[in-house]
Amino acid sequence: ICILAHVDHGKTSLTDALIATNGIISPKLAGKIRYLDSRPDEQLRGITMESSAISLYFSMLPRSVPEAAPQQKEYLINLIDSPGHIDFSSEVSTASRLCDGAVILVDAVEGVCSQTVTVLRQTWIEHLKPLLVINKIDRLITELKMSPGEAYTHLSKLLEQVNAVIGSFFQGERMEEDLQWRERVEERVAAAAAKEQEKAERRAAETTNGTINEDIESAVASSTNGGFEEKDDEDLYFAPENNNVIFSSAVDGWAFTVRQFASLYEKKLGIKRSVLEKVLWGDFYLDPKTKRVLSSKHLKGRALKPMFVQLVLDNIWAVYEATMGGSKGKGNPLMVEKITKSLSLTIPPHILRSRDSRVLLTTVFAAWLPLSTALLVSVIEHLPSPPVAQASRLPALIDASPGADHVESKVRDAMVGFKVSLDEPVVAYVSKMVAIPASELPENKRKAGASLSAEEAREMARKKRAEIAKAQAAAESVDGLTAALGSASIGDDSSAVDGEAEQGQDPEHLIGFARLYSGTLSVGDSVYVLPPKFSPAHPHTSPEPQKVTVTALYLLMGRGLEPLASVPAGVVFGIAGLEGRILKSGTLCSQLEGSINLAGVSMAGEPIVRVALEPVNPSDLSKMITGMRLLEQSDPCAQYEVLENGEHVVLTAGELHLERCLKDLRERFARCEIQAGEPIVPYRESIVNAVDMASPKDKDLPRGTVVGVTTSKQITVRLRVRPLPVEVTDFLDKNAGAVRRLYSERKAEEDSRKAPLDPVEESLEHDRIGEAMAVQNGLLSRQDFKKELQSAFNEAKADKDTWTDVVEQIAAFGPRRIGPNILVDATNKGVFRRFLQEDHEAYLPESNDGIAEGRMDALTARDFSDKISYAFQLATSQGPLCNEPIQGIAVFVEEVTVTAPSDEESSSREKLGRLTGEVIKTVRDSIRQGFLDWSPPEVLGRVYGVITRRRGRILSESLKEGTPFFTILSLLPVAESFGFSDEIRKRTSGAASPQLIFQGFEMLDEDPFWVPFTEDELEDLGELADKENVAKRYMDGVRVRKGLAVKGRKLVKDAEKQKTLKR
Repeated sequence: ICILAHVDHGKTSLTDALIATNGIISPKLAGKIRYLDSRPDEQLRGITMESSAISLYFSMLPRSVPEAAPQQKEYLINLIDSPGHIDFSSEVSTASRLCDGAVILVDAVEGVCSQTVTVLRQTWIEHLKPLLVINKIDRLITELKMSPGEAYTHLSKLLEQVNAVIGSFFQGERMEEDLQWRERVEERVAAAAAKEQEKAERRAAETTNGTINEDIESAVASSTNGGFEEKDDEDLYFAPENNNVIFSSAVDGWAFTVRQFASLYEKKLGIKRSVLEKVLWGDFYLDPKTKRVLSSKHLKGRALKPMFVQLVLDNIWAVYEATMGGSKGKGNPLMVEKITKSLSLTIPPHILRSRDSRVLLTTVFAAWLPLSTALLVSVIEHLPSPPVAQASRLPALIDASPGADHVESKVRDAMVGFKVSLDEPVVAYVSKMVAIPASELPENKRKAGASLSAEEAREMARKKRAEIAKAQAAAESVDGLTAALGSASIGDDSSAVDGEAEQGQDPEHLIGFARLYSGTLSVGDSVYVLPPKFSPAHPHTSPEPQKVTVTALYLLMGRGLEPLASVPAGVVFGIAGLEGRILKSGTLCSQLEGSINLAGVSMAGEPIVRVALEPVNPSDLSKMITGMRLLEQSDPCAQYEVLENGEHVVLTAGELHLERCLKDLRERFARCEIQAGEPIVPYRESIVNAVDMASPKDKDLPRGTVVGVTTSKQITVRLRVRPLPVEVTDFLDKNAGAVRRLYSERKAEEDSRKAPLDPVEESLEHDRIGEAMAVQNGLLSRQDFKKELQSAFNEAKADKDTWTDVVEQIAAFGPRRIGPNILVDATNKGVFRRFLQEDHEAYLPESNDGIAEGRMDALTARDFSDKISYAFQLATSQGPLCNEPIQGIAVFVEEVTVTAPSDEESSSREKLGRLTGEVIKTVRDSIRQGFLDWSPPEVLGRVYGVITRRRGRILSESLKEGTPFFTILSLLPVAESFGFSDEIRKRTSGAASPQLIFQGFEMLDEDPFWVPFTEDELEDLGELADKENVAKRYMDGVRVRKGLAVKGRKLVKDAEKQKTLKR
């Protein structure tokens, strides 16, 4: 099971209480020590940054029937504690795939927060069965000073909020299924109508129209007989009467379910426990005279408390009042004695005499309502065991995997049927790689008090002799020899020098964080490592998956590892021997053909903060590169890139994530001093069509039109750059995966028509097909993509005539062939191959105009189509403003003219190499000129508060009902977000806690080339424009970082103020 929640909702404190049941930590320290926060910075900040696993043993004595004797049952629970901060949401994704159930924590005061919705969505996507824990109920008593009745109303509203989130997921899924069902019915009706029409034409002589209509109507009726099946959503929601809601206070060590109190009151009230479970929560009341349960309509005006308040909350409030109430907060000893007697609790005398009232409180609750019992019993009774969970979860997971049709039935049956025998296929999913120092591995740890073996003693003596011999050789005098011998002290371990060296060079080892789905895995077994892009449809695609030998298996115990000889299915474990074979995630399988790829985890957050790193000492560059590669493997969300200018860049999810990565690099992975530059913010360059614009540069041509002529004057290209409608840009941005798949299919078709391939090209072709298969699931088909793209163009309000037939004329997308820019073939002859048309329609018929004077080797415009397309990719990947990618433009190629000189002795084909470079350079520069021809006016927006200075805007603000908390939703530029968290906390004295997540790119409503030119602007602002141009500041900042020229930048403003050395 995994424990999921918003940050600071009490996950790690709750885990402490469970760990204390196994004797790993003292129950007194539970909630304070935060055992699974093993990193020093996690303890310092008080938040979890890495998901940690621990295995707990739990035994129960359940009775099959009330009169039967209890029978002991033992359970092993694999528990994963995950982070709640939005910067580490990738850790939640990796943890949830390994688990069968989830414990969702919600703070009783703060309620449903942003990450609560995120983790609930994650459990929905992964088909995990959730268990709700409403934590920190003690805050309702101690902080908000609520009465039990007010607390009950507050908890009811909180439960409704959580169920509303679950209901929204269910409703969205049902609407999508309803739409798909309607489409299937329409297809069947259309197919039936077409079939009957064919029959009618064949027997036209004897068939009448009336009978045709009757046949179609009968076909419609038969197709709709299997009507849309409604699903019951009753089991999805959290309800205390269903025992899937736990009320707790992790810091005080107590928790309870409705079932526990039902068993307590069963004999006292004379009501069956099964009945009490249904009425303890909700609008049910207990008649004090008749001891009968009444509903709200039978109250007859009497002011009775709900049963949950009267029988449950009143008692808990009484314990707090008795132990921590009173004028001085010392409690009431008489009330304590009365409570302990009524509950039959035995409290040690020294606890009763304790001056610390909190010790008494926790002791009473530990004896009455221990947290571990309530939670673990609910987990065992409500959440599914691995055999049950795999039978329900895995069929959908297998069907969604790449190449699911090619998964062997034996592998599928072993996973779904939870087969654990040695001869069954082994399938394991590695969710992430964890870096462990060599000294922390079990094989390198010596048990306390253990004596040296003979082998270890001989090895130590050999090291000592080698060290003394080295010291003697290095010593040049008697004093030097004495000093050398004095430094070589013989002790328990190795020498001090060796010890320090070994301590300084404690290498990191990567351990796989994995879950076994079928079979049994033992040390020494060989398994295939399948990368995330692997498809069983093409198992031998290059690079072919390799076999690795399992060198060690570990039981994950939070801060430590315990060695294992073998692991059965259903266990979360650590595996060694995968270094260099798995980057972040992967699948292990005992066979290659018919295997399955489980490595497609959906990451909740995309890394957006880029920082260039460099070592303080240049000689440590190789150490830093090795460390960054280790970091990339051990962190699910961190990425490492080398830019074109040679900068080494790390991509992280946020500022806090960046701090953790830098700390790990300096202290663990690189072990050298590293300095980080300013955050590199990715920008996108674009153009807009505004009302008042400066006149185009060439008044004879429409705006954005450029006629480019190559240096040799042989080729002329006329093109026009226009801004794409916003709807089309957004559509292309969201469906980049579909464009990538269409391009892979087109490339595979072209290659199949060529001559037979050599082995290297054949393997590359298989790689492309495998990649297309890997991204195929959930993407639009060619026809659906064309239809939706056309509808996006139809939504454009301006220049509708321009975009009428553009979809059929698209020749390429860019940059990198998948970006949100299009190259449109607007030539009369059809120079380019049409991207979205079928293979036989991809080219327009070519006329013979390009073949001059019967020369069959003459160059035509079509010979340069791929060069123009390549120039389009170059131009859109590096815009003219600051070499950042362009988005939202359409380049219309209107005419391509080829004029070969008549006096040329050599054939034109021989000149193709020289002309290629000329065409690429000319087209690229022409697109940039056309881009710069669009210059918009200035537009200003409204901004508020702290966000005002950072150029953000507030989208919405809402008060959470029943709480004093506001939720403010706003958009903030990434460039202005650094330091935002610290500043807003300082300004609000810690009352506001921001959560930043990357939203996308948005148009910056300023022109970087704007200067005052009207009389009013010149009068108000002067020639130098005494107002900061933010767009120009951003553009110049990127140009300076990339080493590009910056126009108008003055290095010296006041030359007379400079001083020379003589003065």
